[in-house]
Amino acid sequence: MIKKSLPLIFLLFSICTFSQKIIKKTIVSDFVDSKRTIRIYLPEGYDETKEKNYPLAIVLDAEYLFDAYVGNAVLFASKDKAPKQIVVGIEMEKTRKIDTYFNLNEEKLTTNNEKFYQFIKNEVIFDIESNYKTSPFISIIGDGTSASLITNFLREGKPFINSYICINPTFSDFIGNKLQSFNLGRYQNEDNTFYFYTNNSNSFSDEKQIKIGEVQSALTGLEIKNFNVINDTINTSSSISAMSEAIPRALDKTFEIYSAISKEEFDTKVKDLSPIDAIAYLENKYLEIEFLFGTNLGIRERDIYAVEKIIIEKENGDQLLNFGKMILKLFPTSPLGDYYLGRYYEKGNDIRKALKYYKIGYGKMDPADPNADAFYENILRIGGR
Repeated sequence: MIKKSLPLIFLLFSICTFSQKIIKKTIVSDFVDSKRTIRIYLPEGYDETKEKNYPLAIVLDAEYLFDAYVGNAVLFASKDKAPKQIVVGIEMEKTRKIDTYFNLNEEKLTTNNEKFYQFIKNEVIFDIESNYKTSPFISIIGDGTSASLITNFLREGKPFINSYICINPTFSDFIGNKLQSFNLGRYQNEDNTFYFYTNNSNSFSDEKQIKIGEVQSALTGLEIKNFNVINDTINTSSSISAMSEAIPRALDKTFEIYSAISKEEFDTKVKDLSPIDAIAYLENKYLEIEFLFGTNLGIRERDIYAVEKIIIEKENGDQLLNFGKMILKLFPTSPLGDYYLGRYYEKGNDIRKALKYYKIGYGKMDPADPNADAFYENILRIGGR
């Protein structure tokens, strides 16, 4: 009972904490037949004068999905599991039947579906990118028939959506043919990263579960390196519970690259690398974070420690020199770069240089730092040689 109530408690708390950061805006559209209201969440610390950009998330069905998505986005950012995001919600309570409903036995979008699609693409996204500090990474999130509409963004000749989050999707009978017509294999030619999330659930009808399962299997079989297919199954008694669980699970996978190196990432992608490849992996991870999310993190210390053993123990520690130089370049005030340079020269029996870098590193440390004594022991250990 307690576990079930936690998402609701968090959501109520998050609504209170971020409510003052919401901007309401009306867009007079050339595509849809009426004025549309959007809600814009700007993350804490957003400042037009600073050189920092934010990923953009477009949330359909905003009257019930917007607060849930923003609440999770705030939580993930606070735990350093995802970058802060600009979140835009499109309210559809009065227009959903016009915007996204379709005949399950038809393959094409309705005229109103196409108008709404163009409204999102050419007016909502254009308006936000023109007026706010967005990074190149765009997510789009929808539920039910809105999730089905989202799949049509896969047809774009030049993909501009990075993350497609299809929650409790309601697909047409022709969804397989449609996805095949999009020629998704072309995504591997893009110098970018993409994610496609769908969830199935035992709370859905048998027919819906079968259709979602077929889509998930077909997409998995494509094996496109930069097109990450996230097939989720949520065991719950209601579609509402499935939706509330799907959002954080989708965020967890979509922003996996942003997080510090996890045990799973280390075991599957890092541990068997050579030292030079481990250094390159670390550099490329953070270059991609900066490019996609507009966030220059440098390199987290915990990620430096994650690859440290590879650098020290493989190939006689020959890459310690490059490792130390890389860290000094990124963190000139940190003693870590000097420590690895000291280790490199000590391994090569160049005691004079090893002592020099150990002393430089120690000089950068606060005497109150619990690691300072251990650092000083390196100086004492080799100083008497």
